[in-house]
Amino acid sequence: MSTLRNFDDDARAAMLCYLVVAELVAMASTGEWLRTDHIVESSRIWMSANGVACDWQDRVALAGAAVLLAPDILEAFKLTTGRSLTPLFSDGWMLDYQSPIVCETHGVCADYLAQT
Repeated sequence: MSTLRNFDDDARAAMLCYLVVAELVAMASTGEWLRTDHIVESSRIWMSANGVACDWQDRVALAGAAVLLAPDILEAFKLTTGRSLTPLFSDGWMLDYQSPIVCETHGVCADYLAQT
């Protein structure tokens, strides 16, 4: 779908993982999933932090996938409080890929993308 070279399968999975975790943070802090404008902003934050560019169709597809996957991740890991989500981050809003939960979430995201 993407025509930009630096938005490969690994980048897609990482961005989707980030968006899923952003959805979890929203649910834990507000009791609601992200609004559209917030998920758009989250995708822009991730792209800027990672030096990645992609077209809007990719961002929309990944945002939609995050909406689908987040409830399953929430149920699987019971990430319902800010305290349970804090260990998923290493530096500010950067995901900690040393965390088993982040690694498993990333794997779910990569598997989802491989099937679509």
